[in-house]
Amino acid sequence: MKTRWLNLVLLAVALSIGCSGHNGGSVATTPATVDEVWTELPNAEGSLKFLVLGDWGTGGRAQYQLAREMATFREKFKFDTVLTVGDNFYGMQRAQDYKTKFETPYKPLLNAGVKFYATLGNHDSREQVNYKLFNMGGNFYYTVNFPDQSVRLYMLDTTYPSPEQLDWLKKELEGSKDNWKIAVFHHPLYSSGKFHGSDLKLREALEGLFVEHDVSVVFQGHDHFYERIKPQRGIVYFVVGSGGKVRSGNIDKNSGLTDKGFDTGYAFLAVEVAGDKMFFNAIKTDGGVVDSGIIERRMPVSEKSAAGAAR
Repeated sequence: MKTRWLNLVLLAVALSIGCSGHNGGSVATTPATVDEVWTELPNAEGSLKFLVLGDWGTGGRAQYQLAREMATFREKFKFDTVLTVGDNFYGMQRAQDYKTKFETPYKPLLNAGVKFYATLGNHDSREQVNYKLFNMGGNFYYTVNFPDQSVRLYMLDTTYPSPEQLDWLKKELEGSKDNWKIAVFHHPLYSSGKFHGSDLKLREALEGLFVEHDVSVVFQGHDHFYERIKPQRGIVYFVVGSGGKVRSGNIDKNSGLTDKGFDTGYAFLAVEVAGDKMFFNAIKTDGGVVDSGIIERRMPVSEKSAAGAAR
């Protein structure tokens, strides 16, 4: 942990030296907004469909139950991607554990060709970057994009952050022309968790880059519940740490951060991106929906005005 905090200090120093003046970018942009409506996912042809799963690899009954619901859900919502926000395995991480804690519970999805893209949490062996089914390509941080979709995922390593990673992220964000920029990692910049809560040093290191370069949505884990944070500086944050462990009653109702929370059961997040809108449903073990809504991405003010005039 000392190494992690030292790296966070170095990140903050690098940010103050090389990335100062975060003011939302040179082009004025609108904030990402959330329409809190109870809606089914459109399940539209050609849209990008994926799940988000975090803090899940226990090998226990609860993980297996939620995995079965994920497979059942795919019968009507044909997602081809699952993003993990870390703590992919708890305890032993031997070859047989990869089977009991991942390959067996998610076998129906893997057999259907669903790809898992992982980020690492503080419980994860660093060797996971070389595990073929996590599609990390030996990298602790990397990007993912999709054919015919203006969406790019920034998969980050917040367990051992470094100035090199910050520099890489800055360059990747600056070079992206994708409409949707989405960050995925383990330790939350914003969380109402009583056990962990918001990582303020990590927020200091990363938030300015997210704001400046028009990141619209951030998926996080670490705290063992589901939470959708009220938009912060124009960005929508989710905590999806409810895939295999839950800390019942751990959401601090007095934090002032929570738009919607669920800390009494297990859940994954289903997401569909269609054009400028992102639809989401948070789904618990019995298939019930605990949160639902529509996010409109951040975009240049001129583009927003033109879109409004065309309606």
